[in-house]
Amino acid sequence: MVDLSTRLRSVVGDKTAKALETAFGMVTVDDLLRHYPRRYVGVGELSDLSTLRPGQYATILARVVSAKNYSFGPGGKRTRTEVIVTDGTGRLTLTFFQQAWRLKTLAEGTVGLFAGEVGEFRGTPQLTHPIFEPVSDEDGPSEDSRLARGIIPIYPASAKVTSFSLERSVAQALAVVDLGEDPLPAEVRAARGLADQAEAFEHIHRPRAKEQWQRARDRFRFEEAFVLQSVFAQRRHVVEHDRATAREQVPDGLRERFAERLPFTLTRGQREVADVIAADLARTHPMHRLLQGEVGSGKTVVALLAMLQVVDAGGQAALLAPTEVLAAQHHRAISTLLGDLAQGGMLGGADRATRVQLLTGSLGAKARREALDDAASGEAGIVVGTHALIQEGVEFADLGLLVVDEQHRFGVEQRSALVDRSEVKPHVLVMTATPIPRTVAMTVFGDLETSTLRELPAGRQPVQTTVVPAAERPEWLARAWERVREEVAKGRQAYVVVSRIGTGGGDEDKDTTSLVDLHDELVGGPLSGLRLAMLHGQLPADEKDAVMRSFAAGEIDVLVATTVVEVGVDVPNATVMVVMDADRFGLSQLHQLRGRVGRGSEPGLCLLVTNSEVETSRERLAAVAATSDGFELSQLDVELRHEGDVLGSRQSGVRSSLRLLSVVRHEDVIVDARDAAQAVVESDPTLAEHPALAAAIRALEETEQADYLERT
Repeated sequence: MVDLSTRLRSVVGDKTAKALETAFGMVTVDDLLRHYPRRYVGVGELSDLSTLRPGQYATILARVVSAKNYSFGPGGKRTRTEVIVTDGTGRLTLTFFQQAWRLKTLAEGTVGLFAGEVGEFRGTPQLTHPIFEPVSDEDGPSEDSRLARGIIPIYPASAKVTSFSLERSVAQALAVVDLGEDPLPAEVRAARGLADQAEAFEHIHRPRAKEQWQRARDRFRFEEAFVLQSVFAQRRHVVEHDRATAREQVPDGLRERFAERLPFTLTRGQREVADVIAADLARTHPMHRLLQGEVGSGKTVVALLAMLQVVDAGGQAALLAPTEVLAAQHHRAISTLLGDLAQGGMLGGADRATRVQLLTGSLGAKARREALDDAASGEAGIVVGTHALIQEGVEFADLGLLVVDEQHRFGVEQRSALVDRSEVKPHVLVMTATPIPRTVAMTVFGDLETSTLRELPAGRQPVQTTVVPAAERPEWLARAWERVREEVAKGRQAYVVVSRIGTGGGDEDKDTTSLVDLHDELVGGPLSGLRLAMLHGQLPADEKDAVMRSFAAGEIDVLVATTVVEVGVDVPNATVMVVMDADRFGLSQLHQLRGRVGRGSEPGLCLLVTNSEVETSRERLAAVAATSDGFELSQLDVELRHEGDVLGSRQSGVRSSLRLLSVVRHEDVIVDARDAAQAVVESDPTLAEHPALAAAIRALEETEQADYLERT
């Protein structure tokens, strides 16, 4: 029996199966059937040869009038095949180079479908290397031929696998496959008037009317959202039934004492979110909450209040950061904020103080052993680290809270590596400084409750953002370096951010500025005499930490860096940032970067340098300059970027499952699917009565797991 899990080679043969796997990664019948057409052409809508225009993508039904090979080039060794076709309204030339064999397949009288972009040669329209499919039923089409159906599906194709060959393979699969049970429950389909699986597969690949493929598309789009939301519904259900230790607030504890000595007043938003988290921590099932907020909105202080509440209640907190630079920054910031409250057991430590330890992969043996011992014994109430925290051999006496910073840089599996180690689960707080539109939050973070900080703390300085078109206005770039010198002369500091480190980039990098080259150019040119240093992710950890410490201490005037400074870096004395090749960064990323300046008592300046003359690139940069609202920019970013960029490389399993669903455009579908999935999982938590849905979920989770394993 052939079902959706059957390998393609047993249906289409070894040669075709290998071509499909090489071109599209297809392995099973399901992979092939879910390679949906990208558009449809009605036979009645086939291009009229008399109306063809250069640049138009045309699909024509025509008869070959003549075909001839011509020799050219040195020694006449190269061939050009010219085929003249007609549809009765006009004639068109088809040109093939080095394909003399075409005379055998395009003999006079052959009728076929030809598709490609219309070009022009000596004022006459032509198709060069068009896709060709013979049509044998022109005198009496069979009942199910494409001409009888009246609609031709056009598939995403490659140079070696044409749309027409995909159409043949799909027909072979549909003829023999047993689709089995529908993953969309009957009651879910009925409530929304959705097609069943068999009808949908038939009509999306072989429709006879526009309404058929539209109805099939709507069904599969909803299915994609429904399966994904069912994954999240099951995860939320599991969390609801997991056990956690309640961590209630302790009077006169570290949390209360820390809050009293804060040198600033918490914003209303910070207080409200802190109260919600405090209530979550006091419950006996684990908190799973996403805390998102503007750059500089004070997420770290809110997270620290939560960590101290857990420490007061006898537990420990771990803060997981994506880079060593950010982990070291968090460790310094938390230690500084707590002061003697972080010096438990040390001379000068406060009464009932705790310890804050740093654990990263590059720690020396002695420091690593000390950090591991303090974590295992419970001496360290707070442990800050990178992926090193989730490795085997790292033990906690009583892990009560896991805080994950910049969650989009981690997979679900990495978050779970610490959470799943014990029967009594820790609470989980996920933070991101990248504002996330609602649809993306539901698609990527659907197992988390969401809290948002929009209000900036009082006294936060504005950041003026200006676009510097360096190619057409080189004097503006010269002025940018003068501004850097002026700020340094006032005792302040600057960042210069680039998109790549060295000089060995690929073709796509050839027109961008490298960190190494720019550093040398600035030292010997416009910033000569100033104290410059380089910072990037490939530096040894101790070197990175030393550079950041020197910059924070005011010993470096200008830090030339990659995006390792994008999040978490807090140097209040830095007032100006120059971003080179700013058009290479996303809008939200640029917003994150400029959030590194204006963090002290002086206003900030961000200069976005670009050599791009592409209008859309200029518009994107102008949008960043025009608003300081990160949520507005994140929505615009989502609208302008590709789906894969929105979901991010860390969500590649999710990405590969979304073929028709757009997290950008289909919010109503996602919301509806979330409600439907929640209802199904509440009534059948293990999906025992919905085996096809359970299988679809397993397939998605296995894809996510495979993607994760490939990354590690």
